[in-house]
Amino acid sequence: MNKILETKSKNFDSEFQKVLKKRKSNNIKIEIVVRKILDDVKKNSDNAIIRFTKKFDDFNVSSISQLKVTSDEIDRAFKITNKELIDAIRKAYERIKSYHKRQLPKDDFYKDKQGVFLGSKWNPINAVGLYVPGGTASYPSSVLMNAIPAIVAGVKRIVMVVPTQKGEMNSSILAVAKVLGINEIYKIGGAQAIGALAFGTKSIKKVDKICGPGNAYVASAKKNVFGIVGIDMIAGPSEILVVADEMNNPKHIAIDLLSQAEHDKLAQSILITPSKIFAEKVSSEINIELKKLSRVKIAKKSWNDFGKIIVVENIDECIHLINLIAPEHLELTIKNANKIFKKIINAGAIFLGKYTPEAIGDYIAGPNHVLPTDRTSKFSSGLNVLDFMKRTSVVRCDLRSLKEIGPDAIILAEEEGLGAHALSISTRIQKK
Repeated sequence: MNKILETKSKNFDSEFQKVLKKRKSNNIKIEIVVRKILDDVKKNSDNAIIRFTKKFDDFNVSSISQLKVTSDEIDRAFKITNKELIDAIRKAYERIKSYHKRQLPKDDFYKDKQGVFLGSKWNPINAVGLYVPGGTASYPSSVLMNAIPAIVAGVKRIVMVVPTQKGEMNSSILAVAKVLGINEIYKIGGAQAIGALAFGTKSIKKVDKICGPGNAYVASAKKNVFGIVGIDMIAGPSEILVVADEMNNPKHIAIDLLSQAEHDKLAQSILITPSKIFAEKVSSEINIELKKLSRVKIAKKSWNDFGKIIVVENIDECIHLINLIAPEHLELTIKNANKIFKKIINAGAIFLGKYTPEAIGDYIAGPNHVLPTDRTSKFSSGLNVLDFMKRTSVVRCDLRSLKEIGPDAIILAEEEGLGAHALSISTRIQKK
């Protein structure tokens, strides 16, 4: 299979459209199952959660209290977690927190020329549910990235739900929770966990927003409860676009491409380069490096089905393609990258220079790794502090300012046929 596509070729446009094609399809069967689970949780509360936990997680309990992680469990997990890992978690926590603190908005109040007092005040969301994938698998970075912006925003209650097998949890997940100060954790997963967070049960209070990654059932459940609660996003398969020239080591670029391919068989890795020779070198390195991966089957499937190398003729072509692809992750490791990145308007996160692999952003650089996928960076951003805050507008008129702006409001209200609206203003400003 030819993985190299040149912009100068006659069939480039049609082949490029295939690159942009959506990599997932809605599974009607999953949707039906998820809706049944959500309805069951809404109707049967704790009993449904207990039943589904036994069915899907092979964990037989008689009450929700047995699914709640105790403070002793958290402390034990922290003690047995490797000290080097604890240190790495703490360093990542400090860097991510420091970056997100700079996103905190300020209240803004002023009086305009007509004497109207105006402004905005910010408040954190009260309660947030964090879905953590994995069970015995370990994704401490997922906990850090989803929880820290909520903590910085000032969210009072953060609830973690984690799927397990027979109640066994990975100690590193609980160690991260300890560092972050999260102590309300439940051993439940899947659509039933999303239902518990969205609707609440007899034992689990509902939240106001749900965030965190999960499988197709979790994604479908989040989509179904949106409107009842807020959600972060409906995340698609991971993706990376690397823009690199001959100054790079082709092995490094090949590994960067595979770092996304190993995530998921639906993940997409794309290289854009001005050099056909470099393109061929990277292609060869990918074939070599693939064989070394523990997740070789997943990475190979992803690369074979969705990977692509595009050879461009000039930098303007490159910028145009980047903004069309609108990647989740963008590595710019070409000459003048520090100037070129300013022309990029569609990308979840940008990594500049040959010593900034995307993986550093996954763990410790500071910006959030929860990013828009499936070209959605054209209209959305990565997870941030504002996702856990609400802005409320404030207005105050006195009689003088109401007389100043009220007549125009009355005209507009009457045009819309809303008489009570007009009267609520006119009765206040008319002379008695």
